[in-house]
Amino acid sequence: MPDAARPVGSRSLWSRIAALAVALVVVAGLVWYFVRGADKPPPAAAQSTPAVGVRAVTKRGVSQSFEFVGRIKAIDKVEVRARVEGFLEKVLFREGQDVKAGDLLYQIEKVQFDAQVQQAKANLASAEAESTNADLQYSRQLDLSKRQYSPQSTVDQQKAAVDTANARILQYKAALTQAQVNLDYTDIRSPIAGRIGRTTYTVGNLVNPASGVLATIVSQDPIYVLFPVSVRELETIREARRKEGGGLVKIDIRLRLSDGSEYPHKGVWNFTDPQVDQQTDTLIMRATVPNPDRTLSDGQFVTAIIRERREEPKLVIPQAALQVDQSGYYALVVDSQHKVEQRRLKTGPNLDTDVVVTSGVNEGDKVIVDGIQKVRIGQMVQETVLPNPVAAGG
Repeated sequence: MPDAARPVGSRSLWSRIAALAVALVVVAGLVWYFVRGADKPPPAAAQSTPAVGVRAVTKRGVSQSFEFVGRIKAIDKVEVRARVEGFLEKVLFREGQDVKAGDLLYQIEKVQFDAQVQQAKANLASAEAESTNADLQYSRQLDLSKRQYSPQSTVDQQKAAVDTANARILQYKAALTQAQVNLDYTDIRSPIAGRIGRTTYTVGNLVNPASGVLATIVSQDPIYVLFPVSVRELETIREARRKEGGGLVKIDIRLRLSDGSEYPHKGVWNFTDPQVDQQTDTLIMRATVPNPDRTLSDGQFVTAIIRERREEPKLVIPQAALQVDQSGYYALVVDSQHKVEQRRLKTGPNLDTDVVVTSGVNEGDKVIVDGIQKVRIGQMVQETVLPNPVAAGG
């Protein structure tokens, strides 16, 4: 039926039904909004500021240090060799053992050398007897010459015989000395104290001066550490050591082993090479290091650390606060208005769990160490000051 043909009352009824339906929908929406909205968290603007943990920038006693790659070198190193030819009768050491200066290491067969000594003694005794006879003949001819019973030529001949006999004595004495020395060389002894290596020859082998090295002995305690230092670094070290009132700050040489542990004994610097290697622009520094436990070995590589004996207070921050980007190192600091700001840093060496800072922060500044990922620069935060841990050794 066309709308014009419908009764007026019917149209009014449908309008009221539609209005009622709309009202029910609105009421249901409001109820759902308030019921669900009660469980929702407040909007971001109403949330509390992020909580972060901060630590105060402090000062710690720090010794300035410089690190170099070093090499251990024995103070004394001797290659034991034979000085006479003969068969080895005895090897009187255990490979790898410590030996003392004068310890008997090898013994070469002595028979022929002892015979040479006895022959030299016999020759000397014969020469001395001939000299005695020549002296008697000379005295007799000299006496006869004085009484005109012997010509002067005979006296001169006897004087020459005396001189020849005395020269022969000197010759045989030298031969006896050489024979005795050769006999002594059959006992090969250690010239230094140290640790002996492997033996090249065993009992029964023929050895002589051309046989090469029989064994090598290296001293153990103390021992050297040598490390190259560039001319530029050496000037930096010297500048750092200068005191305000003159003189130089005393330094220690410490070693770090290949496993990262620090060697317990400190060394003493004792030599700087006066010549610079023109190819590398470096020179060699040397220190003497105690080695009572034989931890260090000749040829071993270590890290040599030149460290001042005195400590100076320097600013440090926890390593956890240190951040890095393309522009370098920085830290996030909470200012007096509780806002986050970025500070660019210049850093020094690490010190346990801290790092030395030479610029960028001041003592007492609060650097963020916990919750860094939750904040941004310029944001308000709620900081909690965390206690600084007690540093090991200070």
